Amino acid sequence: MKNMANMMKQAQEMQQRMQEMQQQMEEMEVMGTAGGGMVSATVTGRSKLRRVEIDPSLLKEDEKEVLEDLLVAAVNDAQTKAEERMQEETQKLMGGLQLPPGMKLPF
Repeated sequence: MKNMANMMKQAQEMQQRMQEMQQQMEEMEVMGTAGGGMVSATVTGRSKLRRVEIDPSLLKEDEKEVLEDLLVAAVNDAQTKAEERMQEETQKLMGGLQLPPGMKLPF
């Protein structure tokens, strides 16, 4: 029973740390770029788009399709980086948790 109580305590601590990490990820900002930095997108650690910056040279009518493609690429780049950061933070958080063999947390 002592082992089970220890495991429950660890699970509660893990849940609290996960909530804290999720709050930090919501506040963290990650920037992705495209077109050699001509377009940048900033997202939160939870992949919510916060800001887009566009080099003025792309604001020409004949550059519309290029700009659209670069916007998509920059947002995707930022979201990928945010996902990677989330995975890194989750790995750090999980480092000390002792789970029985074969048991995984649901995320």
